Amino acid sequence: MSKDVKPTRKNLMAIEDRIELSERGHDTLEKKRDGLIMEFMDILDQAQDVRSDLDDDYERAQRSINMARAMEGDVAVRGAAAALKEHPEITTQSKNIMGVVVPQIESTKVKKSLDQRGYGLVGTSARIDEAADAYEELLETIILAAEVETAMKKMLEEIEKTKRRVNALEFKLLPELRDAQEYIEQKLEEQEREEIFRMKKIKAKKEREEDEARAVETAETSEDAERLSADD
Repeated sequence: MSKDVKPTRKNLMAIEDRIELSERGHDTLEKKRDGLIMEFMDILDQAQDVRSDLDDDYERAQRSINMARAMEGDVAVRGAAAALKEHPEITTQSKNIMGVVVPQIESTKVKKSLDQRGYGLVGTSARIDEAADAYEELLETIILAAEVETAMKKMLEEIEKTKRRVNALEFKLLPELRDAQEYIEQKLEEQEREEIFRMKKIKAKKEREEDEARAVETAETSEDAERLSADD
């Protein structure tokens, strides 16, 4: 890049402005990257907790449904499940974390009371109720896990993007600009030295010419003086 730039003071000033702007951008991106990493670590801690809860809720739900099937039979369990009339509703919104838009999932009608589940209290047992409770809690945990995992993925993508931009500035653009700055400064210094040397030569030549002219003038004056003396 440096040799493609004309070594002029105008270009030097333009490159110095670009360096200053790039350095400010680099500092801003570094702060953003560090902030995103801190936010990501918080979300990662939350994700680890949610994953642990998800495993626990899944195991509890499996134990509950297996117990209900063993005690009440598959027909009773399927009948209770089929009686559900109001299904869970899920809506998505978004929130902004340091410029990163992440989903915010809202759920309603997930956890229900006994009379909201659709099956009659007669003909069912506490085992079915426990299985329903366990699966409702599992569904809520799944929804939360989906929100956290998606947010974590988007934050990680933004961190990687920001890191690439920081590296591009730090290891490519700024070194190229500084090389160009150094190249122009060296060329301008060479031009200045050449100009000084040229001016010195011109000055020395002019002084020699003046000295020669004075010498000629002195010689002519001496000759005139000698002729006048001879005439006398």
